[in-house]
Amino acid sequence: MCLDSERESNTLEGRHGADHKAKIARAIGWRRQLSFVLLAAAMLAGGHARGEAAHAVCGQPGQWFTPGSGILPPTEAFARLAGREVVLLGETHDSLNDHRWQYAMLNALYARQPDLAIGFEMFPRRVQPILDRWVRGELSEADFLAQADWDHVWDMDPRLYLPLFQFAREHRVPMLALNVESSLVKRIGAVGLDAVPAGQRQGVGQPAPLPVDYRDELKAIFAAHAFLSEKGMRFEHFMEAQQFKDRAMAEVIDAYRNSHPNALVVGILGAGHILNGHGVPQQLRALGQQRIAVLATWPANLVCHDLAAGYADMLFVVPSLAESPGNLMARLGITLREAPEGLLVELVAGSSLGEKAGLRQGDILVQAAGRAIHQIVSAHALVQRQPAGTWLPLQVRRGGDLIEIVLRFPVGP
Repeated sequence: MCLDSERESNTLEGRHGADHKAKIARAIGWRRQLSFVLLAAAMLAGGHARGEAAHAVCGQPGQWFTPGSGILPPTEAFARLAGREVVLLGETHDSLNDHRWQYAMLNALYARQPDLAIGFEMFPRRVQPILDRWVRGELSEADFLAQADWDHVWDMDPRLYLPLFQFAREHRVPMLALNVESSLVKRIGAVGLDAVPAGQRQGVGQPAPLPVDYRDELKAIFAAHAFLSEKGMRFEHFMEAQQFKDRAMAEVIDAYRNSHPNALVVGILGAGHILNGHGVPQQLRALGQQRIAVLATWPANLVCHDLAAGYADMLFVVPSLAESPGNLMARLGITLREAPEGLLVELVAGSSLGEKAGLRQGDILVQAAGRAIHQIVSAHALVQRQPAGTWLPLQVRRGGDLIEIVLRFPVGP
């Protein structure tokens, strides 16, 4: 079953309780009879809101709101999920608050619909047998991470995700490997999808064409970064790589729904793959899955009055980014997005380590500690391992120039 209306009228059962191109994209028993208000409050007890007041439209940490409309009572928020067969939970990968929210949502959704499966962007299809063994209880935590090739496929502190993995194992909820190898996505970005034979696409079919508004948005981004074309990348290839990854993840969800028509599938994936109805939701609809919910978080210190309706079905307000424990933003004060040449700096917080080092919005991080850097997960792992009181040299592209910037980590915590 999906989340049916009859169950939706009951008290929520569970436990504890962004436009990704233009601004930040937005991340324990599980006893029944606990209301969603309590679930949200318990989740938020682990976070700390910054002193900045949230814009009135956004609400305070622990509240839901609908872009373009306003705050929703918790009961109405979950009533809106009635009948949905796919629920996509968008995250900022290194946000502990986002993962706490995802964990709370899994408990809440499972309490209403035990016929549940969880799809993870983090895993390529080749490790599906390892996920199955983990859920069956055949692997230790260490063996699971090693055999799933975690350090290679995601390279982020696994403690951010382990509560989600442990939830699936305890309840014997299937885990789905949604992704393909990153090397395949990079290859498509370099040569285009047509140059990759069908037999080398890891079983992924032809993506549905992009909507005009999404294509125009990507084209504007591509045109604004001259280095992409200077490096020989074509816009069509840039677009096809994004389409392909979204299609790959959508196909796994669609296949499971087709073979388990009564199941609810929850997707754990980056918010940039789901916001504005683009990406995975669009590919799912092209495959015939129509009853989809797109949910994400919104940091309390960001205004949201200009968010258009359709940005997400609902957003959950979490403590401010700068105070999110374990978040790359909390340590450097920057927000990154993957770009073909490196990592694009989308935001630099005032008085942060990044600002003090000289980083600016629009910079491209090309190297860190002498190593090329292309994935946010790798940047997160590198920063997380950086000892207090040390320096981290960066090579940064600013316009047409390559410059050196040094991040100086304070001695204190």
